[in-house]
Amino acid sequence: MQTLRANVAKTLMTRSFLFVPADNERKLQKAGSVGADALILDLEDSVAADAKVAARELAREYLKGKDDVWVRINPLDTDDAEADLASVMPSAPTGIILPKPRSAAVAVELDRILSDLEASHGIDAGSTRILPLCTEHPEALFTLNSYVGATSRLAGLSWGAEDLSAAVGATTNRDANGAWLPTYEMARSLCLLGAAASEVAAFDTVFTDFKDLQGLRRYASNARRDGFAGMLAIHPAQVEIINAAFIPTAEELEHAVRIVELFEANPGAGAIGMDGKMLDRPHLVQAKRLLGLARHSKT
Repeated sequence: MQTLRANVAKTLMTRSFLFVPADNERKLQKAGSVGADALILDLEDSVAADAKVAARELAREYLKGKDDVWVRINPLDTDDAEADLASVMPSAPTGIILPKPRSAAVAVELDRILSDLEASHGIDAGSTRILPLCTEHPEALFTLNSYVGATSRLAGLSWGAEDLSAAVGATTNRDANGAWLPTYEMARSLCLLGAAASEVAAFDTVFTDFKDLQGLRRYASNARRDGFAGMLAIHPAQVEIINAAFIPTAEELEHAVRIVELFEANPGAGAIGMDGKMLDRPHLVQAKRLLGLARHSKT
């Protein structure tokens, strides 16, 4: 449980994950300079089948000596996943983005594989984290509670709507105004709740219209309001907006500082009154989370 909480604390500092096709040398060269808190080298959907071998080689070289670089492998039940992991693990990625799991059992299996590969390549045991895209398969929506306590490598949960809509045969996943249709709003909420139950961070999915920066600003602001710790990005132009959206306001920070100071002054109290309202431990957890985000934004 302490390891899970340590993973929460570290990953909460990540506001933006930028996807980068691992077969595109030009995009790889540019990616590190756009300000994303973490990069995801994609070996799955953005890489054609005949380019995967070259993509693995580029990813392996790019990873060397870098921090906060993750790899999205292909689904674990495919031959490509084994080749992906064999190629990139010698370069010690920060973590693995796990696509299309049906339940946490897939993350547990990945944990076992990573343990063997870490031992083989002299990597600190347990240091490679796992971030599942936990709603891409319809069955997964009924198993999100399985992530609770499943693996200490679990760094968070994120979700996706595109593969889910394809799986159910939908022609679209948004209404005429761009809002999620009920099935996908439910998937988003279940991801958030599954992460909270598992004591890890939740990261909202990509905003696919990368030219609509105003729409992204509204969406990212709502994501932080709802409890997400950050977002996935598909274009460098989205990164600055996402990062800004997950920085607390001055008023929020002042309120959070007062809460922390109040509980520190009363260490034995379970609930404390402030400004005419009763505060308890969940308020303290949220206050510390906000202060953590603020500290990260200044680094």
